[in-house]
Amino acid sequence: MQTDTPSLFVEINNKNYIFVVGKYNENQKLEILEKLITPSEGVYKNKFTNINDVSDIIKKNVEVIEKKINFIFKDLILIIDNFDYSCVNISGFKKLDGSQLLKENISYILNSLKLAITENEKQKTILHIFNSKSVLDGTTVENLPIGLFGDFYNHELTFFLIRNNDLKNIKQIFNKINLNVKKIFLKNFSEGVQLINKEKNTETFFKIKLSKDESHISFFENSAFRYSENFNFGTDIIFKDIVKVCSIDKEIIKNFLSDKFSKNKDFDDNEFLEEKYFTKQNYRKIRKKLIVDIASARIDEIANIIFSSNTNIRTFKLENVKIYLIIEDNLIFDNFKDYFKLYFSKKNKYVSHIIEDFDINELIINTANLITHGWKKEAIPVTQIKNSLITRIFKTLFG
Repeated sequence: MQTDTPSLFVEINNKNYIFVVGKYNENQKLEILEKLITPSEGVYKNKFTNINDVSDIIKKNVEVIEKKINFIFKDLILIIDNFDYSCVNISGFKKLDGSQLLKENISYILNSLKLAITENEKQKTILHIFNSKSVLDGTTVENLPIGLFGDFYNHELTFFLIRNNDLKNIKQIFNKINLNVKKIFLKNFSEGVQLINKEKNTETFFKIKLSKDESHISFFENSAFRYSENFNFGTDIIFKDIVKVCSIDKEIIKNFLSDKFSKNKDFDDNEFLEEKYFTKQNYRKIRKKLIVDIASARIDEIANIIFSSNTNIRTFKLENVKIYLIIEDNLIFDNFKDYFKLYFSKKNKYVSHIIEDFDINELIINTANLITHGWKKEAIPVTQIKNSLITRIFKTLFG
């Protein structure tokens, strides 16, 4: 990486466009120079709704940054958050019958997996590929066991793919303003790597993020990104249930929750909402315990849909895996975080941890580090100083 040339990172999500400029120092570490955040007009539920609006907003903000640093950008790194992408776990095998595992055997397996993906996913483009598992005679090995003798070898990959039409829209948006997208990163990949680097003994875990109108779960196993899924509901359904059952205005509930009423407190049947939360015309006797019970039941259901009864997760057959929960709504977080920890843990015997959302500067620096050095479990790193055998094989097969 050139140390004298600024790099532009753009994140697009349902709430904001985030523009970050950094420059690599002599140690190949990114130093943040500028940052702009603006509402994400033209994006709704992870879809572009107006290409021209999106292009205009991005152009306007990039020009502001260019003027500040006196530099014209020609390309960028794009980070997308929960767009409509999919993941496919697929494996191939080779019977060895007591012979050595050769490089040619690995090439054959990987080529077979490539053909399977390209044939079955013709309407999609690969964004990331991860080496999920290498298993020789029933034993999982960390590195490719080339040269070892065995009877049966199995290699598993995880592909993350984006729809071709979505990719075309992305390219059109930036082509209109003469910017080239060098690489697209999934934000959940960068966040997962950031957790691995930050938390001790964290290589296998679930990351669950709950926003107001959507939820998301990601799974990493032995540092490999294995699974990701979006849900079109968020913590706002808790408010909606309380409003519906209690027949009161949402603002009353919000004002009540602003006092952090439920934190570390059990209510009896004789405790009611105080009159200060109502106008004189709309006062009603509503038990505080009822509000907690409604929220508790809905949180239990959220945990059940996203995690406990999720058939995709059951296929991994895991035990004692950490769960990292991020709750974006402060009112829900302040009043009900213990309920989330309880319900995401109780049926699965896992340990749930509530963590803060990721700092954007740290996330960009982490993404830049992945660009410079690659990731140990990514089959085709963006760049990698030393190309391992598995990387050379994948570059030959996938380009």
